[in-house]
Amino acid sequence: MNEHAYDDLALEKAIHAHFGLGVEVDSVIARHIPVSRTAQATVFLTNKKQLFTYIESQSSQSLSDVQKIVNRMGLKAEQFLPPKGRPDYFDEIGTKKFREVFPGRGNITPLDIQFYRTLAPYSPALVVIREVKDGAIYQYDADSSGGWRQSVKFSYRRIKTS
Repeated sequence: MNEHAYDDLALEKAIHAHFGLGVEVDSVIARHIPVSRTAQATVFLTNKKQLFTYIESQSSQSLSDVQKIVNRMGLKAEQFLPPKGRPDYFDEIGTKKFREVFPGRGNITPLDIQFYRTLAPYSPALVVIREVKDGAIYQYDADSSGGWRQSVKFSYRRIKTS
């Protein structure tokens, strides 16, 4: 029996509870790797061969934190999935924060809130991955130079089809 079957099942249930997405974990590429002093990531393939990264943190994290983590892991993000039942979550938070800074401003455009949406709280985070940059996934390591070291060798690139 797969010794990590319960971890995979717990991951599927957490994703369904937080994001409302029914994914089935086919294989885990990297399990609970550290990506900061307080956060861990799990990189996995679904049964439809889509690559996802699930990041959970003990402390608060924002969308910009998750973007930096994904980039430093050597991954290119395709989509940052919003919480369950809130498809415009990042835009809602961005608009709210923009209005706090500029209360009298009307006619807010998506370009205006581009920065402010990155301030949205985002823990846990679920990211659809487009590609693994250098054929390796990196993890946080405070002892290494640069703070990151290779965790797993893995090649992936999603090719869009019509």
